[in-house]
Amino acid sequence: MRRFYMFIFAGLLVVSAVAALQQDYSKVEIKAAKVAGNVYMLESGVAGNIGVSVGEDGVLMIDDQLAPLSDKIKAAIKELGGGVPKYILNTHWHGDHTGGNEIFGRDGVVIAHTNVRKRLSADQNLAFFNHRVPASPPAAWPVITFDQSLSIHFNGEEVQVMHYPSGHTDGDAVIFFKGSNVVHMGDNFFSGRFPFVDLDSGGDVAGLIQNTEAVLNQLPQDVKVIPGHGPLSTKEDLKKFHNMLVTTRAIVQGYINDGKTLEEIQKAGLPEEWQSWSWPFISQDKWLAIVYNSLKKEK
Repeated sequence: MRRFYMFIFAGLLVVSAVAALQQDYSKVEIKAAKVAGNVYMLESGVAGNIGVSVGEDGVLMIDDQLAPLSDKIKAAIKELGGGVPKYILNTHWHGDHTGGNEIFGRDGVVIAHTNVRKRLSADQNLAFFNHRVPASPPAAWPVITFDQSLSIHFNGEEVQVMHYPSGHTDGDAVIFFKGSNVVHMGDNFFSGRFPFVDLDSGGDVAGLIQNTEAVLNQLPQDVKVIPGHGPLSTKEDLKKFHNMLVTTRAIVQGYINDGKTLEEIQKAGLPEEWQSWSWPFISQDKWLAIVYNSLKKEK
């Protein structure tokens, strides 16, 4: 299972739907949890968390994981009393969040930031994984795009979609359910674990820190937070994530100021308090490499 988990996140996070179809998903379960109001979270353990609003207006879905899981996702939504999603919002372009676009886009409208469409419609080079991602088929491209923000008034509340630049990628969107007091962070938030910051897609550690702080400053204390990966979270969990970003970036900057190489920094490692943030996809060494390369890129 560990090897399977590592392959899924190290590969399917960014690979094409063709590669995804080659895997066996028969044992994957989609688990649904009530968040607040009309909002639910769907998680599979092998792709990004889905947010869904189910109500009188129908179903609005945030991200759609992987194409082979589409039938299971539809079944999970049906169990919640919903039907085919009318709107599908992409938080960014990675395949574990947009892999079902082609399928769900047949009956619904896919919406995303302008850069998501640009990246899905062209080959992408991801040096971090030594992998080139081919363009998605046109049917998977968002049909409505935005540059800064948009609002969808759905199921009795405003669903506000905000672009935060140069964080996880250059096309990130954070979704606020204004009435239900829920926020879906996409991969701007990996709960309790080191994040993947896609430097090859315009991501930036400093930008992620700024974006996280900006979101924190506008969230009420009792908000429910859906992360891109990890369990349903609170504002305090998001604060801990922000603190980790700030602290570990400062540590790496200090090492760089002392003239240490990446290999020396990885050998020195991080203090004990951050050891538990490692996970199969982003280990401590990989996180240190991301921070190091991001800081070097800034200069």
